[in-house]
Amino acid sequence: MTRKIALAYSGGLDTSVIIPWLKENYDCEVIAVCGDVGQEADYEPVKAKALASGAAKCYVGHLTEEYVADYIFPCLKAGAVYEGKYLLGTSHARPIIAKYLVDVAKAEGCDAICHGCTGKGNDQVRFELTIKALAPEMEIIAPWRIWDISSREEELAYAEAHGIPVGLSKDKLYSMDENVWHLSHEGADLENPANEPQDDLLLICKTLQNAPDAPEYVEIGFEQGIPVSVNGEKLAPLPLLEKLNAIGAEHGVGVIDIVENRLVGIKSRGVYETPGGTILFEAHNILESITLDKATSHYKAIIAHEYADLVYNGMWFCPLKEALDAFVDSTQKTVTGTVRLKLYKGNIVPAGVTSPYTLYSESLASFTTGELFSHKDAEGFINLFGLPLKVRAMLSKEWPQE
Repeated sequence: MTRKIALAYSGGLDTSVIIPWLKENYDCEVIAVCGDVGQEADYEPVKAKALASGAAKCYVGHLTEEYVADYIFPCLKAGAVYEGKYLLGTSHARPIIAKYLVDVAKAEGCDAICHGCTGKGNDQVRFELTIKALAPEMEIIAPWRIWDISSREEELAYAEAHGIPVGLSKDKLYSMDENVWHLSHEGADLENPANEPQDDLLLICKTLQNAPDAPEYVEIGFEQGIPVSVNGEKLAPLPLLEKLNAIGAEHGVGVIDIVENRLVGIKSRGVYETPGGTILFEAHNILESITLDKATSHYKAIIAHEYADLVYNGMWFCPLKEALDAFVDSTQKTVTGTVRLKLYKGNIVPAGVTSPYTLYSESLASFTTGELFSHKDAEGFINLFGLPLKVRAMLSKEWPQE
């Protein structure tokens, strides 16, 4: 009986080469599975290419709306940013794609699932942990960990030998991941952190030099931590993000250059373009500054760090993340309001925030004495708060001297 293997297929170099490789090495039927999470791609040619490369079928799951609402926005509410800069654009795209891959594999009666992730990267972990969580019975095949090909150049040679066009030149070997949230760039000259990114690297955002010389104001409305409007216009999650992507990209907002710590212990340099996402995170943080109390805000920052690590490490479908989601949702009940921002040549400048649930009291914050605050109360507070320091200083005078 011929085996059936579901392949996470993008039409790029790695997965294009994997189709004939699987058929040669496993005597199998390959079911190609594409997950559309907002890539700028025409999927009819992608499907045709998969079939021409030897796949028996090619599925395309249009997942973008679900991706924004159920994967991106939960991370936004949590404030999840990896290592202070990376907005998890690849990290939270992988679990929804892998979930669709599992669904197709089960429907097709496949006995194995294959992915094209390298043995050095994070994506292998993200795909496989999702598969283990949702389909523990499935065998997982990872060609990069077992085949003889060891470089992009050798992949290109293999593709050429098998008559597979890959649309990647030997002169420009950037590895890019694109979805509605971001575009990432890795490899080639970026592998040396001493190299400044080339002028033509950015494909979404304008460079600072080419951004408009005049600032633009944007107003974002939130309801319980979820963005719902831009400049007063109510929008569903996907068109809202697309609108902010266009606005942010025009002003060069959301470009980061980071050397990050991969899960497997390797440092990796990448340049990310995340215009709309960067605007949303800044706006959300500003709104939380007036709607969360001090203790909740400080503890949520700890949770945000843990949440980002879980998502980055591929643990989307784990009990801890589910529990953290419940905590985050509780904190967002009052994160409703409007944030105004000024965008100018890559900068996001706060320009006002309002909320019906604000905890900011102008009378308390001002130097004018209000009804709820007496300056005289500060003396007793400081005496009690500083008592341990005073006691230690007094008693330490009697300690044995070294």
